Amino acid sequence: QVQLVESGGGLVQTGDSLRLSCGLSERTYDFYTMAWFRQAPGKEREFVAAFNGFYDQTRYADSVKGRCTISGDDTKTTLYLQVDSLKTEDTAVYLCAASLVRGATTPVESTAYDLWGRGTQVTVSS
Repeated sequence: QVQLVESGGGLVQTGDSLRLSCGLSERTYDFYTMAWFRQAPGKEREFVAAFNGFYDQTRYADSVKGRCTISGDDTKTTLYLQVDSLKTEDTAVYLCAASLVRGATTPVESTAYDLWGRGTQVTVSS
């Protein structure tokens, strides 16, 4: 069974940096786009960033633009998210997702994603 597994979360202070990783257990399918979403307690899941490895495209939410860098490896099985200048409002469970939608797209809607990881907790303290 194909799975996504996130890692790299933790407890940090404001201004710190983190690098999250997401690994795809096997490349049975061509997931054109992989993305990060996050969900804070009591809030809806929100889009953070997406990476289309086939067309080398990226997209970022306004809330993280300039502070985040999303990237993937050449095997298209590992996704990274570098987050700098962390803020307390970045506290959330960060989830990795993969989409089978073909083409040069970087969907922001969670419904466009077919596979999800369980998430990794990021807590930013002031």
